[in-house]
Amino acid sequence: MQHQHVSSSSVPVPKDSKLTYGSAELQACIALCEQCASACIDAGGMPVCAKACLDCADVCRVAASLMSRGSSAMAAACALCADTCATCAAECEKNPADELCRRCAEACRRCEAACRKMAA
Repeated sequence: MQHQHVSSSSVPVPKDSKLTYGSAELQACIALCEQCASACIDAGGMPVCAKACLDCADVCRVAASLMSRGSSAMAAACALCADTCATCAAECEKNPADELCRRCAEACRRCEAACRKMAA
């Protein structure tokens, strides 16, 4: 069976759609969580923070993927994403002197807020 290629430009998405809302927050959260996890692993003394960041990046990827195709599981994934972002932010906020942890926590809080709106 061959699949017909459909370009993204041929699928109209309303500007106020939940599919477009939050994608920047998700992508920023993924990037900062990956960077923060890597730094925490390299530092060797922050395994809980590293694991929280890796979990958060993975859940954000799933939510973004489900959002991109308008999955019926999107709301549930966004709710899980918001909870995971909150957990990660709380862990990163325990390291206020670390600039990367601070930036990661901020990105997680923004993503959490966006995902809560999308889950509603």
